[in-house]
Amino acid sequence: MRKIWKYSLVLVSACLLNSCASKTEKEMASTSKISVNIDARIDSILPLLTLEEKVDLCHAQSKFSTKGVERLGIPEIWMSDGPHGVRAEISWDSWDYAGWTNDSITAFPALTCLAATFNPELAGEYGFNLGEEARYREKDVLLGPGVNMYRTPFNGRNFEYMGEDPFLASTMVVPYIKGVQENGVAACVKHFALNNQEHWRDLVNVEVSDRALHEIYLPAFKAAVQDADVWAIMGAYNKFRGQYTTHHELLTNKILKGDWKFDGVVISDWSSTHSTLEAANNGLDIEMGTGTDGLGTTTANHYQHYYLANPFLEKIKSGAISEAVLNDKVRRVLRLRLRTNMNEGRPLGRANNVEHHEVARKVATEGIVLLKNEANFFPIEDQSGLTITVIGENATRSMTAGGGSSELKPKFEISPLEGIKARYKKAKVLHTMGYETGASEYDIVHAPTLNQDSLKAEAIKLAKAADVVLFVGGLNKSHLQDCEGDDRQQFGLPFGQETLIDDISKANENLGFILLTGNAVAMPWLDKVKGLVESWYLGSMAGHAIADVISGDVNPSGKLPFSFPKQLKDNGAHSFGETSYPGVDMTQHYKEDILVGYRWHDTKNIAPQYAFGYGLSYTSFELKNMTSDKENYSKDANIKINCTVSNTGDLAGAEVVQVYVGKKDSKVDRALKELKGFAKVSLNKGERKSIDVEIPVSKLAFYNADTANWEIETGDYEVYVGNASNNISETLKITIN
Repeated sequence: MRKIWKYSLVLVSACLLNSCASKTEKEMASTSKISVNIDARIDSILPLLTLEEKVDLCHAQSKFSTKGVERLGIPEIWMSDGPHGVRAEISWDSWDYAGWTNDSITAFPALTCLAATFNPELAGEYGFNLGEEARYREKDVLLGPGVNMYRTPFNGRNFEYMGEDPFLASTMVVPYIKGVQENGVAACVKHFALNNQEHWRDLVNVEVSDRALHEIYLPAFKAAVQDADVWAIMGAYNKFRGQYTTHHELLTNKILKGDWKFDGVVISDWSSTHSTLEAANNGLDIEMGTGTDGLGTTTANHYQHYYLANPFLEKIKSGAISEAVLNDKVRRVLRLRLRTNMNEGRPLGRANNVEHHEVARKVATEGIVLLKNEANFFPIEDQSGLTITVIGENATRSMTAGGGSSELKPKFEISPLEGIKARYKKAKVLHTMGYETGASEYDIVHAPTLNQDSLKAEAIKLAKAADVVLFVGGLNKSHLQDCEGDDRQQFGLPFGQETLIDDISKANENLGFILLTGNAVAMPWLDKVKGLVESWYLGSMAGHAIADVISGDVNPSGKLPFSFPKQLKDNGAHSFGETSYPGVDMTQHYKEDILVGYRWHDTKNIAPQYAFGYGLSYTSFELKNMTSDKENYSKDANIKINCTVSNTGDLAGAEVVQVYVGKKDSKVDRALKELKGFAKVSLNKGERKSIDVEIPVSKLAFYNADTANWEIETGDYEVYVGNASNNISETLKITIN
């Protein structure tokens, strides 16, 4: 049982954040004033700490906590995974679950789904509600969100991230962080940086240009620091230019803490620390997870043996490391406490309440993407005499279990089958597996067994007798699929699903596919299905959200946050062979450079299967009358693009107006176009709205590696306005003076 700390009177008066101020005074206090107050309190605490106590603040005492200072009333810090729900309680010294009965939570949709909403306001609601659950569970640091870029569809952890575009990820992560931290819980943005694959993640050395680093892989982290004031950053496992990123001179010291002025804590990923000297001198503040045994069967990985534990203390005592280095880390970890568990004004939190379930359901329905709808296959009306056959293991399989550190223990999880049955009261709903993954998680390409054959036969039998067939398949959260620890090994669907779809379509051509993935997949079966929805991993309310969309109760408005290539070689990272992915001799070169995702498809004129930003609706929209407020802009101006959006269909719905900008005569290589603004607009049947999208000219800068600075080129630019990266309604021309 964790200790409940009682603060001493000395530290109550010296340390607590504005605890005696009135609410009005707090509301009037500026951010800078609060920062000054925190720094003053830190100054009062620091002299009271012994050298040993300071060092103890910089490393773990258990799997998910760090020490406090009991004699001074300084509490422990408690952390928890993860980005879309608070993980079940882990044991003190092992990775076993603690077996608590009161640690069930609301599972929110994975972050690919959140990104697909293209709705920053909803991202703020998501973060706030998730933060409430973390606060209720008495967590001080929530280990998320993840903002690594979607570079390859093989990355096992892509479902935890926000897609392939740095502008989209930056726009969505800021309100998420602010929402979490309103609850006095620190968001911990991860994984800093270039952790874009799970295969060899703790060994691979990434080589990437300065331009790609700053233009593609760092912007979401920068936005988290400068726009959201995030309180914690998690280091990554991989190396960058030969040095481990968790304690990296360029990334952590120069960029994060130097250029960006980050005042929070850098926390290691679990076991991503490799050196006392580098951890001390290159910006790591809290070391977590080094080794695996804790205080279990051996003392080899005892917490006092961590790099930032006794070895750190010894080097400070010997003079090999300055005590000023330690004091900077202690200042940061005290600042973290003053923002979280030493701030008596923070709220108490809530969990599993109706409001959280409603937000989870809203995010899920807004994030589901309608990819194909031949002959208006969707929505499916509930009516007497209708037989719906649901086929697929994913119709009943838990998608909150598995996946690695983001695995969740929800109070409930509505499966797709449960949701469909609950919504379709008049129709007859049948289910059969069609295929099964079996007990083995490691062999995803095994040949069908006799049991698979019998499952297929039953599926075909039920399909023949049905009016409508819904295949619920895709990937799952097992090893070598959408899961931490390694990457996928095939672009196609596993477990014989492609053959099964072909056979089902021959038995009944009225076939729709509910695809559950966190990654793009090959679609050789696409012409065999009339309807296709990308349903992601949707958490507690998954089944209800899916039923909301396929029934027409909710008109889908999700847009793809990453491109679906037709074949693997059409992806930029894979087009260059092993040297680019997964690497050769543990080193990989990002040869596609800045041309990630749709930038690659557009610039190289390689048609995707489904483009970034693509998503259908049950109604239709028209984008017309695109104008810019000026033709010529200065470098410090804002570009305002106006567009009229009309709902020309028969239902209310929402469209995402996307604004991309390109420069064809640039002095440096550029993508054809890049997303620089978007707006989601809801319209009733027949309604028309005028929409403004504002873009600061500064956002058109490229990173000049020669000067190590951002540069805005003068001259002509093209502004592309549309509803997907490959569906542009009109192109405007502007000039930067």
